[in-house]
Amino acid sequence: MGTKKNFILDTNVILHDYQCIRNFQENDIFLPVATLEELDRFKKGSDQLNYNAREFIRELDRLTTDRLPQKGVSIGNGLGRLFVITDETYHRKVASSFHERIPDHRILSCTCLVMDSHPDMQTILVTKDVNLRMKARALGIPVQDYITGKVKNVDAFDRTHETYEGVDADLIDEVYASREGIDVSRLPFGDALKPNACFILKSSRNSVMARYSPFTEKVGKVEKGANYGIQPRNAEQSFAFEVLNDPDIKLAGITGKAGTGKTLLALASALKQADRYKQILLARPIVSLANRDIGFLPGTQKDKVAPYMQPLFDNLNVIRAQFAPNSPEIRRIDEMQKSEQLVIEALAFIRGRSLAGTICIIDEAQNLTPHEIKTIVTRTGEGSKMIFTGDIHQIDSPYLDAQSNGLAYMIDRMRGQALFAHVNLMKGERSELAELAANLL
Repeated sequence: MGTKKNFILDTNVILHDYQCIRNFQENDIFLPVATLEELDRFKKGSDQLNYNAREFIRELDRLTTDRLPQKGVSIGNGLGRLFVITDETYHRKVASSFHERIPDHRILSCTCLVMDSHPDMQTILVTKDVNLRMKARALGIPVQDYITGKVKNVDAFDRTHETYEGVDADLIDEVYASREGIDVSRLPFGDALKPNACFILKSSRNSVMARYSPFTEKVGKVEKGANYGIQPRNAEQSFAFEVLNDPDIKLAGITGKAGTGKTLLALASALKQADRYKQILLARPIVSLANRDIGFLPGTQKDKVAPYMQPLFDNLNVIRAQFAPNSPEIRRIDEMQKSEQLVIEALAFIRGRSLAGTICIIDEAQNLTPHEIKTIVTRTGEGSKMIFTGDIHQIDSPYLDAQSNGLAYMIDRMRGQALFAHVNLMKGERSELAELAANLL
């Protein structure tokens, strides 16, 4: 069997990455008619999936020009050829197990037909649908997930801060007392520190929370101060405030399980820095449940998305509860909402905008694809800061996992960059019961 392969693409791969056909090197790509039919149903709408469907259809149209010959068309220099399989013969192997001719089963049948017509080449179905992969394996059909953009070692993101013990006590005193910090070269492990790394220095008699700043090349003390009434309850939350409050850090990722305070900390930091930015924008993707689109819900567009945005308003209410009803802080929040300096809305409503002078918090970012994350970050204008929060192990999308979601992808690709910082929150602070449930249930 030769090294060149045939790949059959499921619809969800294209909706995940509309440029996917350029990521299979010299191998040939086969599109079942069922895939094109499903794409046709996704082409209308304002969500990222709809955009991806339209972009792929345009790319397909560009490649095929007048017609699609039986021998396929070249995808590009150094790449394979693209074929559309119009043969709708229901393969006997599939028919014997799955009598209903739904799109998934038709794609399985198409894969079998390509396998039969190319016995000298390996044919592989590529799908992000776990159930379809199981069906394919049951029939002996080679199948795999779409691996482009998948993160290999997500366990590294679960680690919290490092603690360096045995550090000279006088050096720790100097870090604690110095406003500017000390040169990173004075730490024996200084060369190994990544930009914006947060850690604890410890000796037999003292300790200090610290951060390495790539902008000053110094290690400075991390303060424990409150942000808009929210006091950090542990070292990780103090580290989160440290990177969220630094205007030199333009992109931040705050991860952690439910109840660790990811969104609350980000919003409190944004409110503290409100005078630095023209607008605070807080958004989250809408992941509809039970395969029902928000169009099924009654009311206006804002009425439809309001239930999905309620957790963001809940975090704002937690901050409001820190102050008396007529306090200057409460009046400031009310004024910001009225003037739309503080905006909470669905992520779909901000897509396509250029975000200049904005501190933008994207909540539940683990439900975004790598391409969606890239689209958002590349919209960042001058004077803006992007904050992504989420739990990379709690995915609501059926076609994403801990390795393939956009939040994990962003953290993996951005690590080591001076403009980026990541803090993982480990300890739940919502309540004793919430922490127990997060750990045991």
